[in-house]
Amino acid sequence: MYKSTPHILEVIPKIPARLARLEELANNLWYSWDLPTRDLFSYIQRKLWDEVGQNPKAFLRCVDERCLITASEDQAFLDQYHRTLSAYDSYHTKPVRNNHAEGFTENDLIAYFCAEFGFHESFPIYSGGLGILAGDHCKSASDMHLPFVGVGLLYRQGYFHQTIDGDGNQKAIYTDSEFESLPISPVLNSDGSEVHVSVDLPGRSVAIKVWKARVGNVTIFLLDTDLDINSQQDRAITHHLYGGDKSIRIEQEIVLGIGGARALGAMGIKPSVWHINEGHAAFLLLERIRILIEQGIEFSAALEAVAAHTVFTTHTPVPAGHDHFDYGMMMHYFENYYPQLKISRDEFLALGNVSSTPDFNMTALAIHCSRFQNGVSRIHGKISAKICAEMWPEIEQEDNPMSHITNGVHMPTFLAKEWSEVFVRYLGWDWSQHVADASFWERIDSIPDHQFWSVRESLKSRMLQLIRNRISKQHFRNHGSEAHLDRILKYADPANPNVLTIGFARRFATYKRAALLFQDLDWLRQIMQDPERPVLFIFAGKAHPADIPGQDLIRQVTKISRMPEFEGKILMLEGYDLRLARRMVAGVDVWLNTPLYPLEASGTSGMKAAMNGVLNLSVLDGWWDEGYDGKNGWAIKPVSELLPEAQRNREESQTLYELLQDQVIPTYYKHNKMGYSSEWVQMSKQSIATLLPSFNSTRMVSEYVAKTYLPATRQYRKYCDHDFEGARQISAWKNTVRKAWPDITIRRLGTPKQSIMFREGVYFEVSVNLNGLKPADVTVEMLIGHAYNQEKLQQSMRYQFSAKEVNSETGEQVYELELTPELCGKLEYRIRVYPRHEMLTHPFELGLMHWL
Repeated sequence: MYKSTPHILEVIPKIPARLARLEELANNLWYSWDLPTRDLFSYIQRKLWDEVGQNPKAFLRCVDERCLITASEDQAFLDQYHRTLSAYDSYHTKPVRNNHAEGFTENDLIAYFCAEFGFHESFPIYSGGLGILAGDHCKSASDMHLPFVGVGLLYRQGYFHQTIDGDGNQKAIYTDSEFESLPISPVLNSDGSEVHVSVDLPGRSVAIKVWKARVGNVTIFLLDTDLDINSQQDRAITHHLYGGDKSIRIEQEIVLGIGGARALGAMGIKPSVWHINEGHAAFLLLERIRILIEQGIEFSAALEAVAAHTVFTTHTPVPAGHDHFDYGMMMHYFENYYPQLKISRDEFLALGNVSSTPDFNMTALAIHCSRFQNGVSRIHGKISAKICAEMWPEIEQEDNPMSHITNGVHMPTFLAKEWSEVFVRYLGWDWSQHVADASFWERIDSIPDHQFWSVRESLKSRMLQLIRNRISKQHFRNHGSEAHLDRILKYADPANPNVLTIGFARRFATYKRAALLFQDLDWLRQIMQDPERPVLFIFAGKAHPADIPGQDLIRQVTKISRMPEFEGKILMLEGYDLRLARRMVAGVDVWLNTPLYPLEASGTSGMKAAMNGVLNLSVLDGWWDEGYDGKNGWAIKPVSELLPEAQRNREESQTLYELLQDQVIPTYYKHNKMGYSSEWVQMSKQSIATLLPSFNSTRMVSEYVAKTYLPATRQYRKYCDHDFEGARQISAWKNTVRKAWPDITIRRLGTPKQSIMFREGVYFEVSVNLNGLKPADVTVEMLIGHAYNQEKLQQSMRYQFSAKEVNSETGEQVYELELTPELCGKLEYRIRVYPRHEMLTHPFELGLMHWL
């Protein structure tokens, strides 16, 4: 050990002129999904490339200049360099015709706000699924050449690096990023100065620096408070991803929401669509309302103008998962802010009110101030409609505005390059232009089975090589012996990948039930004891440092993996990151997912596995409920939610064991004369053909364009043109309706027939006390369907009544309907009245309805 003090001197290599555009490639996160770009840097100095975490910008700061010079004189390298630049330039050239951007005008722009973005392991400003999903969303927006920017926070310290000690204890290691080694640059004003904005926190103003990152064709703006002008306390606001206490959380969300809106304003960016991905950025709604109030628009009209072009996506399947702050904290941070909205304290707090609890709920704020809301799978949409039902108190949850757009994953990021090469050969060079075309993927049967299986085995071999390296480092760091390591890695052999390999890799949250496999160890021993049909289970994932039960699960998996009968057959890997994730979703044979229904909002790791021919074995929750067809994997049907959790675990683990024992293992080892299972290959092909076209992020973003972005853009123009005339009009109308609604009543006139012949008509008449409203202000509607139908509301046929005359005695408006039913059998009908206006974004957005 030296006793002297070390000092740092950085010597930055000079890039040869003919390789000058390496810097451009290093500063665009296009490299995160373009493997040839990453291969370029790897070729120059392989060992260094791995040491810097495959970070191109960091690589160029410390690569040996002699290696750069050698590369600049290597014709093979130069050929690849120019091919890569050609692909890069072609990608960034705006297409002559862009079907995805049709409907947007030149000035339209989508601004996508999220607390984390996961593009690549070299840019650690994400923690897990939400960030990876946001990254994939941005990548597909780039692929589609949408007018699109992202807004997030630039964390000095991203999510932790994980090690696991010899006893299975997770150790969290935090490291600060060097911004000069990240693919970012400061945003500059026209005079060359940096763009800074500020937000007010209790007793002080906090300065925010704006950075930008290029992600293909789109720009992500990132906010940073780590500035000399700020106090140490305020510099720490953006220091750590999801770190600190409630105070840090609310300050981060103020910086993201209010600071993000101000940053776009300072850069002259005026979005026509604002998309809030989860509730963390919802304070931006208040800032946008405040800006309009400054322009002389009253609060209710300003709210309508803001809400009309705001999209809100929720990812949380349980009420407790939504961000909330108590009223005392809200007043501490907003006592000088809310008066600028020209509303009372109670009116301000009501924007985030849920069930009259003394908490301000960010999801409630997002819903109150947006008109497009969605969950992230079909099941999650229904769960979210139920959770958020009180936002529309008189509307049945099946009818309320909460919809769903199922998540997807970015195919170029997660599809292994080996598949790309095979697809070009058998599906055509333009295969990537048909990603979302389900009929196109029927061609996958044209790939010969032996060729298909060869790719699968090659991918498994590559994965096992990485796993052996990681397990070896982990083992020796924990003072294990080399002889013991050989026992541990007996089945993780890249030279012999003919072992059924099942992967479980995700966040170790308790609801994901990583230990469901271990409910009955005797049964599991029986399943895994056949030496002729070995099974290798690979576990990986992090538990949040504050999640003790999650860390207990890691210890449990580690402990079981050390049992003599399971040694070498169950591996618990440390350091789960995007690189390992890409290898695992491509390399395992089966992707295991066992969440507690219905707590998996969507899940995306299984989608990544499926597009690589991996078979899913999953609980029918989240996306798998939509993807499973009986031939492309296996499903664990969840038992009743009403049962105790322990019983649910027992029964669902029994299904898991039965599937493993009776279907998964026998199918894999049903070898033909060429040494593989033809039945397995057919299921694997079915997995790609049915799931890749449906669960990719191009399809997902296309749905956002069709269902939210374009409609929101139209509403933006309708509400905000001509000095916000539309917003003022709808606001005044809503205020009138809300005042009148409590005293509006509906009653039946006469007694209609109870039995008729098919094609015979029946007459209905009702009377409505409009309490000052006009007949055009409401819709009177009948819903009719079969009485035995369990989903009556969704599947009912709807008929509108016509306004007839005003009853001179009561002053009520009479409505009539002459109905000739289109159905036979015992029918059930209901009659309702609700507000109607042509400018409403959703017919039930007021949450008002009366039933007869």
